[in-house]
Amino acid sequence: MIDEIIRYSDADLAEFKEIIQAKIKKAQEDLDLIKSAYMNDLNNGTDDTSPTFKAFEEGSETMSKEANSQLAIRQEKFIRDLKNALFRVENKTYGICKVTGKLISKERLKIVPHATMSIEAKNLQR
Repeated sequence: MIDEIIRYSDADLAEFKEIIQAKIKKAQEDLDLIKSAYMNDLNNGTDDTSPTFKAFEEGSETMSKEANSQLAIRQEKFIRDLKNALFRVENKTYGICKVTGKLISKERLKIVPHATMSIEAKNLQR
Protein backbone atom coordinates (compact mmCIF):
# COMPACT_ATOMS: atom_id res chain seq x y z
CA MET A 1 0.00 0.00 0.00
CA ILE A 2 1.31 3.43 -0.95
CA ASP A 3 1.37 6.02 1.82
CA GLU A 4 -0.84 8.94 0.99
CA ILE A 5 0.99 12.24 0.95
CA ILE A 6 -0.42 14.45 3.65
CA ARG A 7 -0.77 18.10 2.68
CA TYR A 8 -3.22 20.98 2.74
CA SER A 9 -5.77 21.21 -0.08
CA ASP A 10 -5.29 23.70 -2.91
CA ALA A 11 -8.13 25.79 -1.44
CA ASP A 12 -6.38 25.90 1.95
CA LEU A 13 -3.09 26.77 0.27
CA ALA A 14 -4.77 29.61 -1.64
CA GLU A 15 -6.13 30.97 1.65
CA PHE A 16 -2.69 30.75 3.30
CA LYS A 17 -1.14 32.42 0.26
CA GLU A 18 -3.43 35.44 0.72
CA ILE A 19 -2.56 35.65 4.44
CA ILE A 20 1.17 35.44 3.70
CA GLN A 21 1.04 38.01 0.90
CA ALA A 22 -0.84 40.45 3.17
CA LYS A 23 1.75 39.90 5.93
CA ILE A 24 4.62 40.47 3.46
CA LYS A 25 3.02 43.73 2.29
CA LYS A 26 2.55 44.95 5.89
CA ALA A 27 6.05 43.81 6.92
CA GLN A 28 7.58 45.63 3.94
CA GLU A 29 5.69 48.82 4.88
CA ASP A 30 6.96 48.48 8.46
CA LEU A 31 10.52 47.96 7.21
CA ASP A 32 10.25 51.09 5.03
CA LEU A 33 9.11 53.05 8.11
CA ILE A 34 12.03 51.72 10.17
CA LYS A 35 14.49 52.63 7.40
CA SER A 36 13.00 56.09 6.98
CA ALA A 37 13.21 56.67 10.77
CA TYR A 38 16.85 55.59 10.60
CA MET A 39 17.53 58.03 7.77
CA ASN A 40 15.86 60.82 9.78
CA ASP A 41 18.10 59.99 12.75
CA LEU A 42 21.12 60.50 10.54
CA ASN A 43 19.89 63.94 9.48
CA ASN A 44 18.85 65.12 12.96
CA GLY A 45 21.96 67.05 13.99
CA THR A 46 22.39 68.80 17.34
CA ASP A 47 25.01 71.28 16.14
CA ASP A 48 23.22 74.33 17.53
CA THR A 49 22.65 73.02 21.07
CA SER A 50 24.78 73.22 24.21
CA PRO A 51 27.77 70.79 24.48
CA THR A 52 26.29 68.92 27.48
CA PHE A 53 22.95 68.35 25.79
CA LYS A 54 24.75 67.39 22.59
CA ALA A 55 26.64 64.59 24.41
CA PHE A 56 23.38 63.17 25.83
CA GLU A 57 21.67 63.54 22.47
CA GLU A 58 24.48 61.74 20.61
CA GLY A 59 24.42 58.85 23.13
CA SER A 60 20.66 58.55 22.74
CA GLU A 61 20.96 58.85 18.98
CA THR A 62 23.52 56.01 18.86
CA MET A 63 21.20 53.76 20.91
CA SER A 64 18.31 54.70 18.67
CA LYS A 65 20.31 53.89 15.52
CA GLU A 66 21.36 50.52 16.97
CA ALA A 67 17.77 49.73 17.97
CA ASN A 68 16.53 50.72 14.51
CA SER A 69 19.25 48.66 12.89
CA GLN A 70 18.30 45.59 14.98
CA LEU A 71 14.62 46.14 14.17
CA ALA A 72 15.41 46.38 10.45
CA ILE A 73 17.48 43.17 10.57
CA ARG A 74 14.67 41.29 12.36
CA GLN A 75 12.09 42.68 9.94
CA GLU A 76 14.17 41.63 6.91
CA LYS A 77 14.47 38.10 8.34
CA PHE A 78 10.68 38.02 8.94
CA ILE A 79 10.06 39.03 5.30
CA ARG A 80 12.53 36.38 4.10
CA ASP A 81 10.77 33.73 6.23
CA LEU A 82 7.40 34.79 4.82
CA LYS A 83 8.73 34.61 1.24
CA ASN A 84 10.07 31.12 1.98
CA ALA A 85 6.60 30.18 3.26
CA LEU A 86 5.13 31.49 -0.01
CA PHE A 87 7.58 29.26 -1.89
CA ARG A 88 6.37 26.27 0.16
CA VAL A 89 2.77 27.18 -0.74
CA GLU A 90 3.72 27.17 -4.43
CA ASN A 91 5.34 23.74 -4.25
CA LYS A 92 2.55 22.40 -2.00
CA THR A 93 4.78 21.57 0.96
CA TYR A 94 3.41 24.41 3.10
CA GLY A 95 2.14 23.55 6.56
CA ILE A 96 4.02 20.26 6.89
CA CYS A 97 6.14 20.08 10.04
CA LYS A 98 9.81 19.63 9.13
CA VAL A 99 10.33 17.47 12.25
CA THR A 100 7.25 15.24 12.49
CA GLY A 101 6.04 15.34 8.89
CA LYS A 102 2.52 15.98 10.18
CA LEU A 103 0.36 18.95 9.29
CA ILE A 104 0.86 22.06 11.39
CA SER A 105 -2.51 23.22 12.75
CA LYS A 106 -4.39 25.84 10.72
CA GLU A 107 -4.76 27.96 13.86
CA ARG A 108 -0.97 28.08 14.31
CA LEU A 109 -0.37 28.86 10.64
CA LYS A 110 -2.89 31.70 10.69
CA ILE A 111 -1.06 33.28 13.63
CA VAL A 112 2.50 32.36 12.55
CA PRO A 113 2.25 31.81 8.78
CA HIS A 114 6.00 31.24 8.41
CA ALA A 115 6.03 28.37 10.96
CA THR A 116 7.92 25.28 9.85
CA MET A 117 7.27 23.20 12.96
CA SER A 118 4.20 22.06 14.81
CA ILE A 119 3.76 22.98 18.47
CA GLU A 120 4.53 19.33 19.27
CA ALA A 121 7.92 19.54 17.50
CA LYS A 122 8.65 22.98 18.99
CA ASN A 123 8.06 21.60 22.50
CA LEU A 124 10.46 18.70 21.82
CA GLN A 125 13.25 21.23 21.23
CA ARG A 126 13.00 22.69 24.74
